[in-house]
Amino acid sequence: MTEAAYDERPRRRGRKVLVGLLVLLLVLVGLVVLADRIATGVAERAIADQISQELTRQQASAAQPEVEVGGFPFLTQVAAGRYERITIGLRDVKGTVEGNSVDLPVLDVTARDVTASLDTIRSGQGDVVAARVDGSGTISYDSLAGYLDRPGLKLGERDGKLSVTAPVDILGQQLTVTGAAEIAVSEQGKVALRFSELDAEGLPNVPMAQVLLNNYARSISIDVPLPELPFQLTVRGVTPRPDGLQVSADARDVPINSVS
Repeated sequence: MTEAAYDERPRRRGRKVLVGLLVLLLVLVGLVVLADRIATGVAERAIADQISQELTRQQASAAQPEVEVGGFPFLTQVAAGRYERITIGLRDVKGTVEGNSVDLPVLDVTARDVTASLDTIRSGQGDVVAARVDGSGTISYDSLAGYLDRPGLKLGERDGKLSVTAPVDILGQQLTVTGAAEIAVSEQGKVALRFSELDAEGLPNVPMAQVLLNNYARSISIDVPLPELPFQLTVRGVTPRPDGLQVSADARDVPINSVS
């Protein structure tokens, strides 16, 4: 056997060992990733169950919460006691405020910079705190119109404004009133509606007709209370959208092991 053949055999053995080590490394990485994803899934389900329980306490209902714990690896975050973000998606939220039904087709919440010690995770005792929580939800126009309590009244979005259409009897004539509202968040956290740009085609050209139209505008200019939001969220702004009134909210230094 030649000297070259002897040299080739160790090289082959070396390559086989190297390939074997690489395969073993990939398997170990895969197992670590799998374990990390399993742990993440357990945490996400636990958070979803807690939120469902809190919604029930608030006499509200929704589809099963969609929870995602962000950042990778998850187990490293557990060991450090700090999590990058936790996102929560709620769909078809239904609640009651002052006897009126409130529908939020969408409510998305993101908690950032969440801290929780390993002992807290193990025991379930102690504080889990988010440095910042942001929320964005949509209130259906039908729910909003329910507070105005005017038969036939419809709300929507037109040119970025909250629009209204409603049948109104003025001086014995059935007219269709149209217009837009200024909207804002009041100091009490309610949605303030102010209808000051109403018109009605065919409105009689007499002072009393305009007085009646103005009275109608004042009657539907109200402050609409919002349902209690989770995570101590405070409403900061409202924007009309085609699918409903979009509400933005936030909170700081929020304990999230109780979502009330």
